[in-house]
Amino acid sequence: MDTLNIVSYVFIGIGLFFNLVGVIGLHRLPDMYTKLHAATKCTTFGSIFLIIAVIVQAAGAWALEGAYSSQSVMCIRAVLALVALMVTNATGAHAMARAAHRSGEKPARVVVDDLKEKEND
Repeated sequence: MDTLNIVSYVFIGIGLFFNLVGVIGLHRLPDMYTKLHAATKCTTFGSIFLIIAVIVQAAGAWALEGAYSSQSVMCIRAVLALVALMVTNATGAHAMARAAHRSGEKPARVVVDDLKEKEND
């Protein structure tokens, strides 16, 4: 096996591990906020590694085939998907947590709630 495939398999393994941790956290954690944390942080990190594996494979094939290959399009689209994933997951998680707090959802076992005293705009 060449090193490009080994690197891709390592990235795929890391990505699958973090996605699995996110799924387990989504299933086992007690409240909406911790489940949201597991769902967004772990799966974002896992998806980043899976997309990097696609980028590594596409860039390797692109380097071998030349400038005008279909792999160049795949590599560029994967980079764009990576950027979109990083922006939208963080923004979506923030919006869901804020909406849950505004609707009165209380965190489990909270000690200090700094947002309770503040006026929500």
